[in-house]
Amino acid sequence: MKTVVSVRFKQSGKAYYFDPAGNDIKVGDYVVVNTARGTECGEVVAGPTQLPDGQIPRELKAVVRMADSVDIRRMKKNREDEKAAFNLCTQRIQAHNLDMKLVDAEYTLDRTKVVFYFTADGRVDFRELVKDLAGVFRTRIELRQIGVRDESKMLGGLGICGQPFCCSRFLKDFQPVSIKMAKEQGLSLNPTKISGSCGRLMCCLAYEQKAYEYLNSITPMNGSIVRTPDGEGMVVEANPVSGMLKVRFTNEALAPRYYKRSECTYLRGGKRAPKEPDPED
Repeated sequence: MKTVVSVRFKQSGKAYYFDPAGNDIKVGDYVVVNTARGTECGEVVAGPTQLPDGQIPRELKAVVRMADSVDIRRMKKNREDEKAAFNLCTQRIQAHNLDMKLVDAEYTLDRTKVVFYFTADGRVDFRELVKDLAGVFRTRIELRQIGVRDESKMLGGLGICGQPFCCSRFLKDFQPVSIKMAKEQGLSLNPTKISGSCGRLMCCLAYEQKAYEYLNSITPMNGSIVRTPDGEGMVVEANPVSGMLKVRFTNEALAPRYYKRSECTYLRGGKRAPKEPDPED
């Protein structure tokens, strides 16, 4: 077991573990740490916590020091200067006629490096752009290509549900999302209805996937032959969430009726045989 604190560098960014190194750190404090990008100042979002060694990175870096008023003031000044750096870099990209879209700009705390994030359809030769920017900023320049999901996370916005993007609000890591999830949930496969503003499948498709997988596994599918209180029939419509089945009887004299899943016994047919539901269901 090791004691760690979680530090976040952007409001909607991912939190990283650091060794508190004996400092009396509380949630809401600002600390100075060394990262792969350089020296950074971040906010502590989770206080000292004991975690098993298996959940902690092998090379756990220690907190350098508690941030003082100078560090916090410098961090805020960097945030202001990043806007000017962003605008200047955009102008240089247009001047070099590069097929790339600038997303964000970040200074390290000590201003020894400025990182520009961009999206592009393919590889971009930005060597001349880097030389141009280095001559202006007089510091190390790094251009980092990111995906469209990362762009949405950085910029934020409103989804088709009317809520702020999940990725910019609370998601720390992107989960794999596939078209199979939309099929299992009975959603329209129209790309405009199941895709987010980033153009990729909506992250929220993964939220209820395990529940749908289970409900589908215990529900007789369309084409299944089931025994109902009124006789045998074929399932022509199934709603896994409500557990209601529409059954068309072998005896055509009877009109199709709706039954609860628990009232029907699976006999045969369908794409797969349902399993027994859990006892608590």
